[in-house]
Amino acid sequence: MKNHIVPAFRLTLVMLMIVGIYLAFVYGGSKILPTHGNAEVINYKGQKFYANIGQEFKSDKYFHGRPSSVNYNAAGSGGSNKGPSNEEYLEIVRKRIDTLKLQNPDMLNARIPVELATASGSGLDPDISPEGALYQVKRIARVRNLSEEQIKNLISIQTEKPFLGLFGPSKINVLKLNIALDQLK
Repeated sequence: MKNHIVPAFRLTLVMLMIVGIYLAFVYGGSKILPTHGNAEVINYKGQKFYANIGQEFKSDKYFHGRPSSVNYNAAGSGGSNKGPSNEEYLEIVRKRIDTLKLQNPDMLNARIPVELATASGSGLDPDISPEGALYQVKRIARVRNLSEEQIKNLISIQTEKPFLGLFGPSKINVLKLNIALDQLK
């Protein structure tokens, strides 16, 4: 029995060191990010919103984000666990596409960006691609009585480029975009 305890103890110490170093690296790395590893809180019109959690926008005067498989409930983050061959999942995506076409009748023949029809793995993705925002421009311009050019300029301003120009895609935070849209005169 002694022959097993000492190696097990050594292995435990080695693993604690490896995990500790990893956690220190992740924690230290998060501190160089713009939010220092904390949630980005936005206070707007007396309400508190978290910019790094997807929000639901139903009104036609706002940009819509990714659909959520957890109804935007941050306490229940998760995906649907249904693959692209699942008939139930395909029906949900078809309904989302039909809804998008109804909401954006000027874009019937346009390619629908994938993030507008599919939920993210967490169900809480706060961002869409610039293409996802541009898909919605005509609807928002019509409802808000603004020019498409004004809204496209706003999208351009709100677009976040890839980290260090290399890591990740260009993206737009839907909450920040909609707040900027409300402030547009």
